[in-house]
Amino acid sequence: MPYVLPQLYVGPLEGLTPARLWHDETTDGAMGASLLDPFYLDELLTRFGRRHGHGDRRAVASLWSKWHFSSVLATGLAANLVLERDLPLGLDSLRVAQDRYGQTTGLLLRHEGRPLDTRESPRRFATFIDGHLTPLIEALANLSGASPKVFWSNAGNYFEHFARALAHHPLALPEVNAPALALLEDATLPDGRRNPLYRPVRYLPDGDGDGPQRVRRLCCIRYLIGEHGYCGNCPLTCRTREPKHGAAS
Repeated sequence: MPYVLPQLYVGPLEGLTPARLWHDETTDGAMGASLLDPFYLDELLTRFGRRHGHGDRRAVASLWSKWHFSSVLATGLAANLVLERDLPLGLDSLRVAQDRYGQTTGLLLRHEGRPLDTRESPRRFATFIDGHLTPLIEALANLSGASPKVFWSNAGNYFEHFARALAHHPLALPEVNAPALALLEDATLPDGRRNPLYRPVRYLPDGDGDGPQRVRRLCCIRYLIGEHGYCGNCPLTCRTREPKHGAAS
């Protein structure tokens, strides 16, 4: 069977780094499970912090997570929704390509996924929500001191962004993103737990008449690193008004 994942990186995913297959133990990149090791994660955030003047550790961790979650969710959602394949995105099933500062630059997978065993939301997303996001967010929050809500908000921001973008993928069927958008509208999960991905963004009327403004429900706290300031989707009312951004930032 030919390698099918490269066909995903067109349209709204054009320009993103395609996931590669992990062929053997000599493959480059860090083991995904190593991100749960407090010593490894501390060193990783220290390296990443050098790029940002060793600023506030909470903001550094949040920025790192935004790069990482973007890579995971772009690939995971595209395969899930467009190809109806469940990728091996659990932290114990992948390797993470990084630059010299520890920023995630790509994913290396053991295989290119299997057909979904269910099309029901949210169970169809369990591999990367329960096997990747949940444990990693707990580790990041414990190490950095930032609230888990910050990291879930970052994940939700990209989940919503890519779910909507994939409706315009050349291979997408009508309403391809309906299961993902349905998950974002459920305040609780089937087992009664609070859904941490519930409504991560809002679309508010814009006084300039340019259409609704996409606003995050929670701040990513990147403003704690002075060189960055507020992002274009920031919910803080005290921020200086910036140009509107349609994409997640």
